[in-house]
Amino acid sequence: MTNSNDTTAANEGQGLTPAEVEERLIDTVTASFAQATDERLKELLTSLVRHLHGFIRDVRLTEAEWNAAIEFLTKVGDITDDQRQEFILLSDVLGASMQTINVSKQPYKNATEATVFGPFFVDDAPLIENGGDIAGGGTGQPCWVEGVVRDTDDNPIPGARIEVWEADEEGLYDVQHEDDRVYGRAHLFAEADGSFRFWGLTPTPYPIPDDGPVGQMLKATGRSPMRASHLHFMVTAPRMRTLVTHIFVEGDELLNSDTVFGVKESLIKNFEQQPADAPTPDGRDLEGQTWSRTRFDVVLAPEGA
Repeated sequence: MTNSNDTTAANEGQGLTPAEVEERLIDTVTASFAQATDERLKELLTSLVRHLHGFIRDVRLTEAEWNAAIEFLTKVGDITDDQRQEFILLSDVLGASMQTINVSKQPYKNATEATVFGPFFVDDAPLIENGGDIAGGGTGQPCWVEGVVRDTDDNPIPGARIEVWEADEEGLYDVQHEDDRVYGRAHLFAEADGSFRFWGLTPTPYPIPDDGPVGQMLKATGRSPMRASHLHFMVTAPRMRTLVTHIFVEGDELLNSDTVFGVKESLIKNFEQQPADAPTPDGRDLEGQTWSRTRFDVVLAPEGA
């Protein structure tokens, strides 16, 4: 068995400094991808190795620290299931999700800006008609949301599919419950003039799930798990770039400290508070409740932009 002294002696015998040994390993690992037929895969892995090794060398990582990192990632995998995606949470709180959006969804003319997807979207949300209610029994203050979907030349996009989802006033999404309840989510389609409208809940702040390894990391670094109040949208239409975004509540005290770094100035909207006796846009009887209203006009970029 070769010990560290033997290895050091061998390296010195070849005239290599410790830094040169480290650099040679990087070259050896990256060269191992030379036969990859997928050029993009080769580029990604080569860059990953160079940056990963650069990090290890920069902080002079110890074996104990590397083993702790492996244990942490193992725990992230263990807690992940079809209802909870801890890897998305990890990506979000490290800013990796937002940075990926920044580099892959470059601003295009006056198109609506994108932000993080989050871990709580589900397929097959209920269909509602325009003017319907996405709350589905979720608790919170009613909120009227309306807008128009257009392209960057100001043409309406009839039939655009609009997915919306949000938490209730307790900060919970339906999928965070153990039963099969569905609330706070739906999809609808823009009308011929591009318009859409629905009832939802006035967004409130809530913490991301912090009972797992990501939450432990936040606690260890003195960071809050709180997200600024928001309502999720995903808007799709043929020949248009898919938009995944939120709108945020103007005046929310967490706008500058959103734990997943998802807030963009253009996505902050006025949720205008309405008294209980204010007439609703569609004549709905809210039985003495106060409510809010907001407008969100969506502009989609062309596919490939």
